[in-house]
Amino acid sequence: MKDRIKTQHPQGKQGVNIEKSKYGQVKAAILDSLQGKELTHTDLSNEVSELLRGSFDGSIAWYTETVKLDLEARHLIERDTTMNPARYRISSVA
Repeated sequence: MKDRIKTQHPQGKQGVNIEKSKYGQVKAAILDSLQGKELTHTDLSNEVSELLRGSFDGSIAWYTETVKLDLEARHLIERDTTMNPARYRISSVA
């Protein structure tokens, strides 16, 4: 059985159990994408897809959304809702 991680949700909703290796791949891609910049949800998803395409087994979009929510809940990234559309960035409190 593969190691799994229970994800968290920023609104306290139920998380999901996913493989730690996939979580690690997507987390690294999200943090790399946000390094030194802010991105909209669409831009973040597109960058992560570009980074993982061809080397990831599974739905990149689904895993990106799941891990993004977990990173928000853990305060590693934050969503700036003062802009429209909202932008994501590495958290200033991380």
